[in-house]
Amino acid sequence: MTRKKLKLIHEGKYAAEVSVDLIEDDTAWSPYLSPEDVRRLDAVRLALRCGDVEAAAKFGRVFELTPIAG
Repeated sequence: MTRKKLKLIHEGKYAAEVSVDLIEDDTAWSPYLSPEDVRRLDAVRLALRCGDVEAAAKFGRVFELTPIAG
């Protein structure tokens, strides 16, 4: 059984919301991600780390984080 989940990836001043499928079964490792979803999350993380917002946006919504003066 699978269910959709939004994962939030944060790197520097950027964050990205990426949709993944959580795989649930009767094993001790449940729930877990597919290898494709893991590679996608790693690609988004690397793109954000390099400041390549356009590449990260291919996988989900990208946000620029702005500090609030307090």
